[in-house]
Amino acid sequence: MKATEIARNVYWVGAIDWNVRSFHGYSTPRGSTYNAYLIKGDTNVLIDTVRRPFFDQMVSRISSVLDPKEIDLIISNHVEMDHSGSLVPAQDLTGAKILASKRGVEGLALHHEGLEIDSVEDGQELRIGDRVLKFIETPMLHWPDSMFTYLVEDKILFSMDGFGQHLASSKRFDDEVDKDVLMYEAAKYYANILMPFGGQVLKTFEKVKDVEIKMLATSHGIIWRRDLNSIINAYLSWAKGETKEKAVVVYDTMWGSTQKMAEAIVDGIASEGVETRPYRLSDSDRSEVMRDILEARAVVVGSPTLNNGMFPSVADFVIYMKGLRPKGKIGAAFGSFGWGGGAVKALRENLEKAGLTLSFEDLEMRYVPKEEEILKCFEYGQKIGKEIKGS
Repeated sequence: MKATEIARNVYWVGAIDWNVRSFHGYSTPRGSTYNAYLIKGDTNVLIDTVRRPFFDQMVSRISSVLDPKEIDLIISNHVEMDHSGSLVPAQDLTGAKILASKRGVEGLALHHEGLEIDSVEDGQELRIGDRVLKFIETPMLHWPDSMFTYLVEDKILFSMDGFGQHLASSKRFDDEVDKDVLMYEAAKYYANILMPFGGQVLKTFEKVKDVEIKMLATSHGIIWRRDLNSIINAYLSWAKGETKEKAVVVYDTMWGSTQKMAEAIVDGIASEGVETRPYRLSDSDRSEVMRDILEARAVVVGSPTLNNGMFPSVADFVIYMKGLRPKGKIGAAFGSFGWGGGAVKALRENLEKAGLTLSFEDLEMRYVPKEEEILKCFEYGQKIGKEIKGS
């Protein structure tokens, strides 16, 4: 396996995971990469490592450039095991000291025993021969220990979990892959990992707004070298909670009643000229739903009642969404019941806790909705559609 030179004497030496299908609780149908980088010079520096099962891939790629024992320093931008998992064997092999943020030193000590680690300060610069590294702390993007490393002369920002995607590819750069696929996976990554930290994303942009960047060397997926503005502008929009005239209707059904309601609500919203996307949860992956919710103005959730509560798949989704804390979105709750209700009340409580603004009365129906009740669902959707267009 060979390294890929991404700039003069700067190499991608990471690993490609073609087979991973689940990561952080969401689906990764296109696989992923664990990106590590080697800077060759008077001081040879390895920036991050890979998941432990892929250590040999990384070593093979490093060996195509230099003897791994010639590595003098290892930078750890993030404690999480998909990046730090090979630090112990890497230090054993190279004898190199590891540098991390102060919180990173603390976290690495808890994850791995026996590592020799020193901490760096926010904004600290380190000369490595004819080049300079600058360390930029980015707490809560998406862990407290996270930081960027900036290669000053080459204007490369090693951006850790910022701007990444779970996308396995034999290509390394944004101009070598399908842009629609790339942006889709970047949005899905943001929605399912970084959505709760929009405020921190904006603070980070303030810290680096005057830094000239020619390349975003991410920790997962594709490296950005050509169209940096597209991903940077997208991140700014997502972090600000900007939305489109779009609704996502999420539901599940037991005997078809809630589905009938959902279909009529979808028709009602769409009749107002609003883009509408329904998801039946028993046939949908929650991470794909969250990718659509990222840019939606309204989230409408429906559930049948089971044991006086939400249907299990709906409860799972709502709890997942609550953890991601979407901002600036309209919410609505609907559902059906037989002998006794409870699902819609639980839905409202959880949607409010998730940060949605529920400006509509709940819509609840008993047993199979009749024709006049289907019309009521359609009109309910119309009201939501008008609210979306008016907000």
